[in-house]
Amino acid sequence: MTGLAPADEATRAALLAVEARRREALIDGDLDALDELFEDSLVHIHAPGLVHDKAHLLEHVAARRAYLDMWRGELNMRVSGDIAIVTGELTNRMRAPGGGERTLAGPVTQVLHRGDDGQWRYVSFQMTPHGEEVWGRLPSESRDAAQQESA
Repeated sequence: MTGLAPADEATRAALLAVEARRREALIDGDLDALDELFEDSLVHIHAPGLVHDKAHLLEHVAARRAYLDMWRGELNMRVSGDIAIVTGELTNRMRAPGGGERTLAGPVTQVLHRGDDGQWRYVSFQMTPHGEEVWGRLPSESRDAAQQESA
C-alpha cells in the first residue's frame, strides 16, 4: 500500500453506486443484494456498539426490517489500490424495537475492497451516534467554523 489518496471521479462514482445499492437493499430487506455487497469477512459495528459478522447482519436485516430510510452527508473517499475508506455523516430513520420510529445520526467509517471481479464490497462498517461533546471544539475548529460562517 502506497498511502491513501482522494478517490478519482470514476472510483467516487462507483463507490456512490455501491452505497446507493446498500441503502436500497437495507430498506427493501433484499438479502441477496446485501450478500453480494458484503464480503464474507465483514465486521459491522452498529451505533450502540453491537458487532455483527456478515451472517448475523443478514439475519438482523431479515428479522428486524428496521430501516425505513437513510441519507448521507458529504462523503470523504480515500483509496489505496483495491481498498477504499469512506467517511461521512449517515442518518437512519428506523423502526423502533417497541413500536414507532426513531432517527439516529452520526459519522460512519466504511472500508470497501475491490475484488478480482472489479466489484467493490464492504469489509467494515462502524457508526458512532452523535452524543454529548464533552471536550467541545478545539480553538482551531472554532476559528475554522467562524471563518466558514463569515464567508
